[in-house]
Amino acid sequence: MYFVKLIIGKFREIIVKCKLYLSLLLFLTPILFFACSRNDEAEPYEPTPYIINIPYGFPTNLNIPEDNPMTVEGVELGRYLFYDGRMSGRTHPDSLMSCATCHMQANSFECGVDHPVFTGGFTFGLSGTPTHHVMLPLINLVWNATGLLWNGKISKDNPDLHYQKLEDLVWMGVVAKHEMSGDTNRTKALIKSIPGYPEMFRKAFGTDEVTMDRISKAVAQFVRTLISSDCKFDKYMRGEYQLTPEELRGFVLFTTEEGADCFHCHGGFGNPLFTTNLFYNNGKDIEFTDPNDRFSITGRSSDKGAYKATTLRNIRFTGPYMHDGRFATLEEVIEFYSHHLQNSPYINPLMHHVANNGVQLTPSEKADLMAFIETLRDETFLTNPAFSRPDNLPGEK
Repeated sequence: MYFVKLIIGKFREIIVKCKLYLSLLLFLTPILFFACSRNDEAEPYEPTPYIINIPYGFPTNLNIPEDNPMTVEGVELGRYLFYDGRMSGRTHPDSLMSCATCHMQANSFECGVDHPVFTGGFTFGLSGTPTHHVMLPLINLVWNATGLLWNGKISKDNPDLHYQKLEDLVWMGVVAKHEMSGDTNRTKALIKSIPGYPEMFRKAFGTDEVTMDRISKAVAQFVRTLISSDCKFDKYMRGEYQLTPEELRGFVLFTTEEGADCFHCHGGFGNPLFTTNLFYNNGKDIEFTDPNDRFSITGRSSDKGAYKATTLRNIRFTGPYMHDGRFATLEEVIEFYSHHLQNSPYINPLMHHVANNGVQLTPSEKADLMAFIETLRDETFLTNPAFSRPDNLPGEK
């Protein structure tokens, strides 16, 4: 009898322990399930830093905002968006417009004079409204810290926070009447609805949220990779090419005040950008009625009739020339600086030869100067596949 009671007691003890373990298991199951579910969630994607390899002789200071660091995934997303006509917020074939609609790689990401739609280098938006000025090329903008557009409206010195960075130029292109003439909310919603894009945004920014701010940041990242550094003159500076006698004479003319006097505004031996990115009244006019010159931004009378000095890299492909496209060819530009400068109270002091109406180059000097300018042609930039349209955009059949 004693052993029977002992066995029954042990059996009851086992039952109590089982109930305890079962209660504990029931208590812990939701916790364990929740923890496992959390572990199963996709971890936020960490984008890969994009390192810009600064070319030989180029400046080391890069204009990259702290709130938009360069990443491999961001650049890739920006490249797709740059070429996507649905950036206009529309899907009808007649209403598609992308950054690349006007900024064509074959013309150094400028319209050029041979565009299939825009004649003579002058562009207009989906609304039919023409642009204020002819286009500027997208070349080496990662080194431009003095302002974008002909008048420098997009600048970190602009007190209006909406117009300070390359990123702002992207959303402006979406809403401007002379460009996509769209709406940022519509663009954002359309891009978000296209299969493939949310995942690209996740990889570029950590989550799949599509915003206009992120769209602008991605396109700006791509544009900052558009670096030209492989023309003949670059190779000359690296010791890989010897300038011809004509090119060398043109180089001397370019970099001397007694010669063509180009270097003050367009750089030269120590400035591989071939622009100071500053603004000059270069003696084109004596009356100033354009409401979008540099004066319209600064209010300084010395900036009347002043516009950005463009880069001379690939200048052969970026005509017509000057802010209003008044010169169709480079030969006309050289002729202007040689013989047709016009004096005014607002002409820049660096226009040293205005009293003689120009630098008075001879025909042979003009030919030599042109030979040097041709050494700034960078075919690699015009054909680099990393800058080209992707084979397939998200959602394309």
